[in-house]
Amino acid sequence: MARGRGLGKAALAVAALLLLLAYAVAWGVRLLPPLGPLRITTHSPAETPWDQWGATAGGTRFTPAAQITPGNVAHLTVAWRYSTGELARRPEGMQVNSTNETTPILAGGSLVTCTPFGRVIALDPATGREKWVYDAKIDPRFKLPDQYICRGVSQWRDARATDPAASCATRIILATVDMRVIALDARTGRPCAGFGQGGTVRVDPGKLHHVGEVKLAAPAAIVRDSIVIGTSVLDNVRANAPRGIIRAFDARSGREIWTFDPIPQEGGPDRDWMGASRHTTGAANVWSVISGDPELNMVYLPTSSASPDYYGGLRPGDNRHANSTVALDASTGKLVWARQLIHHDIWDYDTPAQPTLIDIDRGGRRIPALVQPTKQGYVFVFDRRTGKPLFPIDEVPVPQGGVPGEWLSPTQPRPRLPRPIVPQKITPDQAWGFTPWDKAKCRDLIAQYRSEGLYTPITERGTITYPAASGGANWGAGAIDPARQIFFINSSRVASVIKLRKRKPGGSSTVQLSATEDVSPMAGTPYEVKREWLLSPLGAPCTPPPWGGLTAIDLKTGATLWDVPLGTINNRLPVPLPFDIALGTPNIGGPVATAGGVLFIAATMDRYLRAIDMRTGKELWRDRLPGGSQTTPMSYMAGGRQYVVVASGQHMWFQTPRSDEIVAYALPMK
Repeated sequence: MARGRGLGKAALAVAALLLLLAYAVAWGVRLLPPLGPLRITTHSPAETPWDQWGATAGGTRFTPAAQITPGNVAHLTVAWRYSTGELARRPEGMQVNSTNETTPILAGGSLVTCTPFGRVIALDPATGREKWVYDAKIDPRFKLPDQYICRGVSQWRDARATDPAASCATRIILATVDMRVIALDARTGRPCAGFGQGGTVRVDPGKLHHVGEVKLAAPAAIVRDSIVIGTSVLDNVRANAPRGIIRAFDARSGREIWTFDPIPQEGGPDRDWMGASRHTTGAANVWSVISGDPELNMVYLPTSSASPDYYGGLRPGDNRHANSTVALDASTGKLVWARQLIHHDIWDYDTPAQPTLIDIDRGGRRIPALVQPTKQGYVFVFDRRTGKPLFPIDEVPVPQGGVPGEWLSPTQPRPRLPRPIVPQKITPDQAWGFTPWDKAKCRDLIAQYRSEGLYTPITERGTITYPAASGGANWGAGAIDPARQIFFINSSRVASVIKLRKRKPGGSSTVQLSATEDVSPMAGTPYEVKREWLLSPLGAPCTPPPWGGLTAIDLKTGATLWDVPLGTINNRLPVPLPFDIALGTPNIGGPVATAGGVLFIAATMDRYLRAIDMRTGKELWRDRLPGGSQTTPMSYMAGGRQYVVVASGQHMWFQTPRSDEIVAYALPMK
């Protein structure tokens, strides 16, 4: 009996050591199994649409393809693979300062995508055979913390064209990091000569601190004959950052037809912008993806924080229309409605995700709705015609007591439904660890900082932000089941520590990055800001798992139908365990829903593409990708087969393995 107890203790000790080893290596050790045999079908154009980055202009991320079902998805195999060649062309850039977040679209009979370096590639949808390539030859001078990126391309079809196959009757619209909008013929990849100058419109970024401070990273929104773009502005470099101007261009000529500044230069309630602050701040830009409703002729902007992110003493007031969902007339740029989701943001809680447009049944009526997920874990639902909330929103008191000179809003908006998709507060007694030792260290660490829940002010003592500024939800946005009116959204569930430090005379004017933290200058303010993850001495998150999740929400009632962990650390161990450690991982990228009842998502740090049962949240299948999986898949029918396509590549935030492959899956041919 005594010997038996001793063996039990030894086994527990070994298990504990294995778990510690798992944590120590989970974020750095990666395996690369083969993807499987190449399968080729005969050429066939796509038979189901995926017109824009989010499937539709409204970002539904849904395909009517239904061949793949929960009953057969386990038989998926690799149908074809394609290498963009960027690993050989730019090995240093692929490793150091590029991020792969692209999702292909279907246009002109081809599957069309872009690389982080502005090369546009058209493939046969059924075989992956290369049809044409266009190289935008983007500016080679980008340095960290700026990064090369292209989330995707857009397409425009000329409704006046008498011959749909005529040159440039269908156009691929590429927005580049070096501030160009380029129109290409969808069938040949040649520039459309009548658009701008030889197919290119150059966008003036204004006076920059450095090359890359402002760029175009997201695909353009296309509504009728308008091309609408936002900009990505590097956070926290300076208080007077470039303004986040939204621009619209005529899709035929490239002529600029309107601009919209999310920071109104006049008018509005006094609490919006106090004093002259609206004239001296910047940003409030749209770095994420804009949605459009061609029927209503409206575009919907997810705006970010005014500059800088973590100190707002120079911009007192609510700062409308920053941190908002803003609806504009797509032809004129005139404001239709706006709903601010955070007043006076000092937490970098930008509105990160493309709004998802869906019609919802309410009281016997079908309401055109808009669903806006946020970094802080809320999901707001509005009537997209008027901005009226479809679930009540309360103004609730929030913690006070910022640094000297700061201005804080006494309340913040909180929807009653749906309930938050992530935790929003961590206390010392909630600290988590694999062992009593690292749990105690985390408990002490949490007690060291301010941690009073969502919207705790940022101070010199240090503030825990939970969720971190990476989300909650992020740019991947959600997917819908239009028949059941279900919204699927993935989220990260880790915390960070934000600390203000008094700026020293002659301090740095650039962002300083390391493996665990970054320091940004916020020039023009009394402070610089230091950001780091809330981690134990072993490098583990101090917050309870799951550290990533996937949630299904009934948009008719606001009820959460299921919520499951997303991601595992098991296959990142040097010796994989015979069971999953279902702790979830932080994730970037979104899901795609299918009419067959299967949801596909990559996004996680473990490099898997997963198939999820849309009714239960149960994982049905997975396959490991050759590199990082921080992209959103897409799906379509071609040649009688349903394909699921995902791009795999390096991601700068996640430091995932490099790859330049596009991988297509399908059921085996009979």
